[in-house]
Amino acid sequence: MKRSSDRILTTHVGSLARPDRQLELLFAKERGEPYDLAEFEASTRAAVGGIVARQAECGIDVVCDGEQGKASFITYAAERLAGFTPREEVGEDLWVDSRESLAFPEFYEAHRKAREGLIAKPVKLACTAPVEYIGHEVVRRDIENVMAAADQHAVEEVFMTAISPSDIEGQQPNQYYDSDEAYLYAIADAMHQEYKAIVDAGIVLQIDDPRLLTYYISRPDLNVAECRKWAELRVEVLNHALRDLPTDRIRFHTCYGINIGPRVHEMNLADIVDIMLRVNAGAYLFEAGNPRHEHEWKVWEDIQVPDGKILVPGVISHSTPLVEHPQLVAQRLLRFARVVGRENVMAGSDCGFATFAATEQEIHPSIVWAKFANLAEGARIASDQLWN
Repeated sequence: MKRSSDRILTTHVGSLARPDRQLELLFAKERGEPYDLAEFEASTRAAVGGIVARQAECGIDVVCDGEQGKASFITYAAERLAGFTPREEVGEDLWVDSRESLAFPEFYEAHRKAREGLIAKPVKLACTAPVEYIGHEVVRRDIENVMAAADQHAVEEVFMTAISPSDIEGQQPNQYYDSDEAYLYAIADAMHQEYKAIVDAGIVLQIDDPRLLTYYISRPDLNVAECRKWAELRVEVLNHALRDLPTDRIRFHTCYGINIGPRVHEMNLADIVDIMLRVNAGAYLFEAGNPRHEHEWKVWEDIQVPDGKILVPGVISHSTPLVEHPQLVAQRLLRFARVVGRENVMAGSDCGFATFAATEQEIHPSIVWAKFANLAEGARIASDQLWN
């Protein structure tokens, strides 16, 4: 993947708001309602073209399709994997009996009630048969759409998001395999086909794995050591899914999810960073642009980042409508550049801005574009200081 060889390059995590008609079609598809497939494909192509153009206009160097064809990063795997059937019980929920909701029950209950009816609830699934990959045509469509759009603009590079085996495990519980480990490896073998298709197309693969961090939030009965042990297996499985793929074409993203709340009980970066760096990736994207985690840039002073690896800290955040000043963005980037070297830093965002398309956006798209413009301007300011 491209490096910041003569200036700080800019990118982001992935998901961006979908146009209204695209949302309507995604809602229908997610609910299993009738919809016009030809219209959906045309709408998706147009949405991807528009979102890539807007990223380029804002000065984003490494762009993606904004996940315009996906209703959510969690549920999109349902159309790409076989072996699942509908279930009744609720899956893993960060805000039900989590460390945060137990500490601030009034806040999260009010938040839940305020959002009732705003989400197009997908069919809940469980694994009841062997997991197999069936998404070849869908991923081919995604690749063609984003490459055609990127060809119209002078962007540095294209990336595409794909979900980790662990996050699939968390939302689609196992009712077939003899163990969690066997289930995870089955998912890994299936998703390897999607990962390989993206890399083979010349696109940088981004693995989205927020569960690496959010598992601690969702399990108040477990301590840090127990969550680290849990995470070690998931990283081992992810590396199995990434086998034989070039490390320098892979970037790994983890975060604490969409949570505009107190965020008091999130896992500290220092408690998991060594395990995160075991992922066979060339770049790592993580939260560093919000008041809960900005201070953790100092963690990297005590970490030996492996040679050739790129850090992509969030220097704008999905957790506030405040638009970060370019000078603040520059200051954040300069901190990391001084610790790990300017060529090893890229400017990113904490998380996506529309992880769940079927949810009213916490951060209005007009604000997101303002954040992106300031991200690019801040990177230019930092670059001037680092190269001149």
